[in-house]
Formats: sequence, structure tokens, C-alpha cells
Amino acid sequence: MRMPTLFLSHGAPTVVLSKTPASAFLRSLASHVPAPKAILVVSAHWEAARPTVGLGVDTIHDFYGFPKPLYELQYPAPLARDVATRAAALLKPADVAVDATRGRDHGVWTPLILAWPDAQVPVVQVSLVGGAAPQTHYDIGRALAPLRNEGVLIVGSGSATHNLRARPTPAPAEWATRFVGWLDGTLTRGDDAALLDWKHAAPHAEINHPTPEHFDPIFVARGAAAGEAATLLHASYEFGSLSMNAYSFGT
Repeated sequence: MRMPTLFLSHGAPTVVLSKTPASAFLRSLASHVPAPKAILVVSAHWEAARPTVGLGVDTIHDFYGFPKPLYELQYPAPLARDVATRAAALLKPADVAVDATRGRDHGVWTPLILAWPDAQVPVVQVSLVGGAAPQTHYDIGRALAPLRNEGVLIVGSGSATHNLRARPTPAPAEWATRFVGWLDGTLTRGDDAALLDWKHAAPHAEINHPTPEHFDPIFVARGAAAGEAATLLHASYEFGSLSMNAYSFGT
């Protein structure tokens, strides 16, 4: 079965402890997609000089100042070792690195611990390329696309909007809703050229993403399903400006 790809807004780590529309959606996520044999995640929270496949399985608590129960959570999903090897081959050995010890950051485990809480589906993480153009991440997705025919769910985990310093009143912020409206329309039309040119094409791009790493995973997910239909799976806001939108691409 050909798997879809996903872009998930993972939100703050507290999403795993909260009862919000977004956390309820993530708890239902497994019912929205075919059962995967493995999950490959590209997270906003790991950037490297070139695409890097992580082989570690530790749960990384890469945040501070949050409630103690968050630091006690573990997500011991087994490593999808065959998928890691396959991904490295698809990305070409000359262009990819392997990190034997790098574990899973909260961009990986916070959505997965809600969607697949038994941690039985094997997981592998692949890094973003720090400072790369959207086209680079889109091409990474295109290279990884054959995994979809092998039962692998490709997930880009980031945020549709990500300005944590903004606490607008009233909420949600108009600059966030206008950006998300543009994103919804762009994906629905399949206008990948506009998506890749988002810094110029989207309204209020800079205030929604002062830095691009939380938007970059969408290019991997979209690239892996280039030319296929986009579906809005969930829409909500947290903290007044943080869009929790989630999208599927393909089947």
C-alpha cells in the first residue's frame, strides 16, 4: 500500500499533557492513515550540515522550564534500521551522513507518543539541512518518496506558524490567520512553486516564521508526494498565534 505523507504542527511539548483540539487530533492520528510498517520523521529540532540519518533511540528532552512529568516521559520505539539504511541509499552515500548515537528530539516523540502510544512502530529520524533553501528539502522528500511504497510513513514535524514571542490580543492574530489561509489555499491548488517561494509569496511570512526551521519540514513531506493532492487534517491555534494545522499529501 502506498502511504501518504504528513506535515504535523507539533506545538509546545506540553501538548502531550494537555486537553486541546490539537492534542485530541494527535491522539486520533493513527485512525487517519494506514498502519505504517515504520515511520521516518524529519523534525524542526535537528539541523545538520547535510542530511543525516540518526540511529539512536534515546528520548531527548530538548527543552527547559516545563513541568517535571514531561522530563519523565520516554518513547522507546525500536529503530527502523532497514529504513535508515534504505534512506541513506536513496539520499546517496556521497550526500548523506549517519549519526550512530543521535536520539529522537521532541519534534519526533511528542506527536508519536500521542498517535502511537505503545511505541511499537519502528522509527528513524532524518535531519534537516541547516540554512538550506526550500528546494533542498523538497528534493530530499522526492528522494525519499520510494519509501512510501514500502509501508513507511514520512512525517515532517514542525509548525504551520511559529512565533513563540507573540501573544496577541485578540487571538488568533490576523497575521497568523492570513498566513495559514494562504498556506491552505496554496496546498489545495498544488502550487508548489508558490510554496517554495513562501518568504516572498506568503503574507506576513517573517513574523510567522522569524527563523525557517519549523516550516522546513513541510517541504520534505510535500516533496515526497509532489503532484498529489493535499488534505487539511486539523486546524486550531494555541497561544494566540501558534497554528497547529496538520496536512496529509497523497493517498
